[in-house]
Amino acid sequence: MRLRTDVRALNGTVRVPGDKSISHRSIMFGSLAEGVTKVYGILRGEDVLSTMQVFRELGVEIEDKGDVVEIHGVGFHGLKAPQKPLDMGNSGTSIRLISGVLAGQPFEAEMFGDDSLSKRPMDRVSIPLRQMGVEMSGQTDRDLPPLTIKGKKNLRPIQYHLPIASAQVKSALLFAALQAEGESVIVEKERTRNHTEDMIRQFGGKIEVSGKEIRITGGQTFTAQEIQVPGDISSAAFWLVAGLIVPNAKIILENVGIADTRTGILDVIEAMGGKIRLSQVDERAKSATITVETSDLQGTEIAGEIIPRLIDELPIIALLATQANGTTIIRDAEELKVKETDRIQVVADALNSMGGAITPTDDGMIIKGKTPLHGATINTFGDHRIGMMTAIASLLVQDGEVHLERAEAINTSYPSFFDDLEGLLHG
Repeated sequence: MRLRTDVRALNGTVRVPGDKSISHRSIMFGSLAEGVTKVYGILRGEDVLSTMQVFRELGVEIEDKGDVVEIHGVGFHGLKAPQKPLDMGNSGTSIRLISGVLAGQPFEAEMFGDDSLSKRPMDRVSIPLRQMGVEMSGQTDRDLPPLTIKGKKNLRPIQYHLPIASAQVKSALLFAALQAEGESVIVEKERTRNHTEDMIRQFGGKIEVSGKEIRITGGQTFTAQEIQVPGDISSAAFWLVAGLIVPNAKIILENVGIADTRTGILDVIEAMGGKIRLSQVDERAKSATITVETSDLQGTEIAGEIIPRLIDELPIIALLATQANGTTIIRDAEELKVKETDRIQVVADALNSMGGAITPTDDGMIIKGKTPLHGATINTFGDHRIGMMTAIASLLVQDGEVHLERAEAINTSYPSFFDDLEGLLHG
């Protein structure tokens, strides 16, 4: 598709779709709780719809009534063996977290996904789950999908130091540990998003977190809840950057989730000198309204413990850095290589083809700014964040056209993205 270029102003208010991570987990915990869980503001992107369909195939009744999704929970012991392989679509969150759920179930299941998911390693989950007594097998020594899992009642508890900073792997182990006999101890390499821990508590479970160490005991039961899903800061990130780099821009983003394990991008924007303001902060819901305006930006260094707090935002942060004065260095982000694409290489290739000056490294990028951007043809390779990053980049292009191939990937997380863009263009 041909993208909009040479935009001279961007103004208005956006209410971004519900948080993808919380939407996934609300379906999972609602399914594993006793009673009817009601979820408001859920994201209806393709990834979350995959999770919803998988739990239906595991015997859970889920009703989408438009303003609310109602999940008739069956508890940990009420899931049923699926009648066919479980389709995870493009969703790494689905296949990894559901592996943890299935780990304690007395049946066998096969999980598969699209071409992109089939290239993503699952050994980071299968290795510790095997230590708990689960039988798992995938393709190659990295356990690529399709993945077969044969769960086991009375799983062994685990003491495990995560070799990588991954909320998905941590969450998979937490779901398995909830079905184990005794206490499990999980130690993170760096603190990652803590939606799973928060939701365990919200549904009436017990979990102890001290720094990077997590302790959890098996045999717990959950009680149905009402959940209000805040807007996804990963989706808001594209508008945050657009508001900072497009001339004459002022964008207001309502009801954005600001859990402290997710707000690394806000810290980066402040470090780069961006004009950003939070208002209407709701401490209980962990949400706020965020306002950004066109800014004169400076390069910065992004590394260490902040990386897990913005790993999904790094593609759009790379674009932000191309429009900052000086050099921005991103380090310790090797996890980008095993996302929907190798996001280090794909981001660098895409932005460089538009005139950027990005050098990919083993664990990040070196980005020199400030560079004007020009037209190009970009392929998302099925990665939604590459698609949205390119669409924002195209707004700065004054020379040539930008064509986006496989733009439908954006529907994975943000089906209304282009509608919201049009609203800002006419704001």
